[in-house]
Amino acid sequence: MRILLAYSGGLDTSYLIATLARQGHQVTACTVDCGGLTDADRRHLIEHALRLGAHNARCLDARDPLYRQVLRWFIAAHVRRGATYPLSVGAERSLQATVLAKVAQKEAFDALAHGCTAAGNDQIRFEGALTVVAPDLPILAPIRDQPVSREQQIQWLKSHSLPLPASGGQYSINAGLWGLTIGGGPLHDPAKPLPEEMWQWTAGASKSQQLSLQFEQGHPVAINGNLLNPVDCIEQLNQMAGACGVGRGYHLGDTVLGIKGRIAYEAPAAEVLLAAHRELEKLVLTEEQRFWKDHLGEIYGQRIHQGRYHDPLLRDFECLFESTQTRVSGSAFLSLEHGKAVVTGVTSPYSMLNASDATYGEQPASLSDPAGPAAFARILVEPARLYALAANQG
Repeated sequence: MRILLAYSGGLDTSYLIATLARQGHQVTACTVDCGGLTDADRRHLIEHALRLGAHNARCLDARDPLYRQVLRWFIAAHVRRGATYPLSVGAERSLQATVLAKVAQKEAFDALAHGCTAAGNDQIRFEGALTVVAPDLPILAPIRDQPVSREQQIQWLKSHSLPLPASGGQYSINAGLWGLTIGGGPLHDPAKPLPEEMWQWTAGASKSQQLSLQFEQGHPVAINGNLLNPVDCIEQLNQMAGACGVGRGYHLGDTVLGIKGRIAYEAPAAEVLLAAHRELEKLVLTEEQRFWKDHLGEIYGQRIHQGRYHDPLLRDFECLFESTQTRVSGSAFLSLEHGKAVVTGVTSPYSMLNASDATYGEQPASLSDPAGPAAFARILVEPARLYALAANQG
């Protein structure tokens, strides 16, 4: 068969190339590049696939679609999983599956294969997207359907004198535009940290710096006054903030399958952008706008996590998110040091703070009624007052 393989360069997909090729299949290894790769990384992925026995290997650039279709909404709705993890991997998988399905259909491949295991979220994300986009395309999932342990895969590759992935196979490392995740090894024990030498983007971080970010209608458009497209902005922030140790963390959460899972992650750009964007929104949006947008953002993130990117409800949410961003333009100023990103100030032509002549804690608005706050306070607590009276009556 002519098989299109969703190829990451990790242990599972390396093993699949070698075994499928030895079974007589013609394997095309296809990496959907969602960021986190250098030109050298891309060349290595292709060379690694060919050495393992792939008939062909390619990288498809999907960074801009990832931003336009997913990450812009993550920023607008401040999406995080478990209030910490910016959903780095979940942001990519449904898009990658969709891109691969279209390639498989256009080039008439006999089947599409992926290396997802039976115990993770990615199988749900891949299968869900493929069911919607290419319901008639045969899907192969050998690692899930015919389980082989990571240790067995490593030994098989060694026994055939085939190259192992750069991490050696003990860890599963996924790098993308929105962050890098590390799974496996000691992380299966919730009490143990990741060994320091396994951190990637924040390793040896010792720098500190001040920077400014500019937003236009919610989109990041400049760093320190230098105009950039959003993808370049995110990539530069990953380097700049990563060098200051920003974005390092752990996430212990609930999988789609109902079991618990734990990863370490590095998301420097996500940490900086989410913090800056949130503070800028406080300046230009009402409390109700922010509350309902972020509430829907929690649901939006959950749906993406579950592999339900194609749910039409999410398109409706995106319309609301877009509406809230029309005034989210301005600058945020940040201090990056000791692994933290602190927003030290924000400015905007749509500042609601500047629109008032009141000064918090010092001077009321010129048109305010001095008796108004006391009356307003009595109205606000009226339900509580009646509740207390009712208790006394009982």
